[in-house]
Amino acid sequence: MVGMMASKLDSAPSAKQKVYQRMFEHLAMGDHTAVANLIVTKVGNNLKFWPEEQDLVGKTLELLLDMAGGYSSSKLLLTLDTVKFLARHHTEDHFPFLAVPCNARHRTTFHATLARLLLSPGGEDKLGLTFDQFLEPIVNAISQLGALSSADLRNEAARRPLIGIFRDLRGIAASLHNRRTYGMLFDILHPQHLPLLSKVADAWYDQPDVIISLLRFMQEFCHNKANRVNFDQSSANGILLYRATSEVVCAFGRRLLSMPTLSSDEADIYKRRYKGMALALHVLNSALGGNYVCFGVFALYHDPALDNSLDVALQMALSVPLDDVVAYPKLSKAFYGFIEILFRNHKRTVMALETSVLMQLMNAVHEGLQSSDATLSSLCANTIDHLATFYFNNIGKDKPEVINLNKHLAAQPNLFCSLTATLFNLLLFGAPQNHWAVMRPMLSLMLASESSFTTYKDHLLSTQTQENQSLLNDAFNKLLHDVNRSLDSANRDRFTQKLTAFRVAARSFLTL
Repeated sequence: MVGMMASKLDSAPSAKQKVYQRMFEHLAMGDHTAVANLIVTKVGNNLKFWPEEQDLVGKTLELLLDMAGGYSSSKLLLTLDTVKFLARHHTEDHFPFLAVPCNARHRTTFHATLARLLLSPGGEDKLGLTFDQFLEPIVNAISQLGALSSADLRNEAARRPLIGIFRDLRGIAASLHNRRTYGMLFDILHPQHLPLLSKVADAWYDQPDVIISLLRFMQEFCHNKANRVNFDQSSANGILLYRATSEVVCAFGRRLLSMPTLSSDEADIYKRRYKGMALALHVLNSALGGNYVCFGVFALYHDPALDNSLDVALQMALSVPLDDVVAYPKLSKAFYGFIEILFRNHKRTVMALETSVLMQLMNAVHEGLQSSDATLSSLCANTIDHLATFYFNNIGKDKPEVINLNKHLAAQPNLFCSLTATLFNLLLFGAPQNHWAVMRPMLSLMLASESSFTTYKDHLLSTQTQENQSLLNDAFNKLLHDVNRSLDSANRDRFTQKLTAFRVAARSFLTL
């Protein structure tokens, strides 16, 4: 409604807007600006005088966020005195709801809304406030906490301020949608305030409310949405951001791994262990896949940040029983997302693992491939594709990764055979939602190990009647016709089309 009213600023009123205008006149409420001011004043009063009413605060902030999300309505909000007051006084002293622990999540919405308004076109001029001035109360609180010793930082008195700071920063970071605005926040936090993050992770690792707030902020801060994390070519900020991320993940991960292992049937195991672990993996996945770090620099200059983070994350992932990975959807997405990016961009690290460890990862991938969740099966299929593609493209090359992979395959000669069989079984007999996911690695796997494909083909033929064997042979011949020994996009696309036709043809006569 406010959006429709506010669009009067830019164009002639529409029929609906005229209806609202007539209604306001009959109610003696004034024009659209007066009505919007009345609504926003009510928003401010709700936040100021009803701090304990969690539902009311939540719905009030949802309304304010909705109004700030519209182009015309956000322009109207910037002209209102109440909004200017909110932007200048977003502290517990003026809005007591910020001090109520059960309203912690609402702090994120509150600051996301204010940051969106401030950073909208002309926002700083209309509000008479710069981004640095807006963040000043938060920065002052960070400075005070950063000056504390590790023992004092773990003091109970620091709990609520820490949660509040990370909730506020998460909301602000969520409203940064371009390179300029993201750079403004990064410049404020680096280098003086980023070290606090790893100190908190080390001191509060066993307290879910604090560590979850920290990790959720880190997840948002590391997320390169809309290519916003894009520093100058001569800048080292991408590397510095990853180093700070690595320090947080390592501090939390090492502490978590040192804790006694909980039994899978304990009621709060997810909250106490897996929730933080899943978020830590998500944070690292965002940083590893953000495309703002040249990871080769770390090895070149003997910086352990990358190796440390991968090692700790791998230990965390492998410490979770596979049944628990599958049981918790958020954990499974983080788990398989990490494995996929590990095989995609960090093959040297993967191939240097012990064979038993690599096979533990591949067994997990094999299970995830058969998941009913299309996202998980797709991540696992991509992981297999990365491995098979690397092997096919580097057969016979004298590279450490290839030598290590050959050792693994010599120790586990049935790896490619089992993956090929599972992929074809899913294609022919699996649920429809998995088909597109399992098709991608099939060509690379067949080229990497033609014997695995031949073995599966012979096995499948042996399970069919004489008549079906002839039909199946024809279907396989059509599948392989005009397919080159290449993994270029055109050949992949052609083979995917042939796989679709093969599936339709084979399912018409195959018997289980």
